[in-house]
Amino acid sequence: MWHIFVKEFKNFFSAPSGYIVVGLFLMATALLLWVLPGEYNIIDNSYANLDGLFILAPWLYMFLCPAVTMQLFAAEKASGTIETLLTKPISVNSIICGKALAGLALVVVALLPSLVWYISLLYMADPVGNVDSGAFWGSWLGLIFLAMLYTSIGLFGSSLASNQIVAFITSAVLCFFLYYGFDLIGMMFSGEVAFVLRGFGIRSHYDSMARGVIDSRDIVYFIAFSFIFLYACRPFVKNRNK
Repeated sequence: MWHIFVKEFKNFFSAPSGYIVVGLFLMATALLLWVLPGEYNIIDNSYANLDGLFILAPWLYMFLCPAVTMQLFAAEKASGTIETLLTKPISVNSIICGKALAGLALVVVALLPSLVWYISLLYMADPVGNVDSGAFWGSWLGLIFLAMLYTSIGLFGSSLASNQIVAFITSAVLCFFLYYGFDLIGMMFSGEVAFVLRGFGIRSHYDSMARGVIDSRDIVYFIAFSFIFLYACRPFVKNRNK
């Protein structure tokens, strides 16, 4: 599994596309938070916080995570190297987990500059250090769990196709539906039914963590659904060896 992880992590940055994907994410986030005027602009806000990042991240992740994961299986299928990989003395589970960890690590790398922004806020606040650090770290942890689930969805989308563009679109649509689709369906109902339907979606669980509230139910949700999508990759990966 470690070998798969290292290989995929290095491969991502061995081509210009890897730097472009991460660069576009960072540029879009930085522009929305620091340059472009609006409700997400930190400087225009009267409070020293990164709330805009935690609001924007689920939507920006819908492009970043599928872009990071689209080649993990799709490229292997297109080139035919998936058959060679499956003949090696490594289990399918290890292959899937190695690729999933590589995808998650790549997303975390793209997220690391937010720590620099947090440090900047500490010095921008009046008085210095007047930042709700507990809320930030709780919300930042929520971003990691969100990245974990989106990456698992992206890996599943990549296992379905041999074309990277198809894998990207499939993953992005799945991420959107699981994040916001259940909210839309819940609008058709009321009361307990609407509440239960929204509970199946990512948004209700992420919003809770984005407020800095660490609830074990939200953590279980992200971990459980991540494993479901990773497990769902198995038949599509194994079928390539038949």
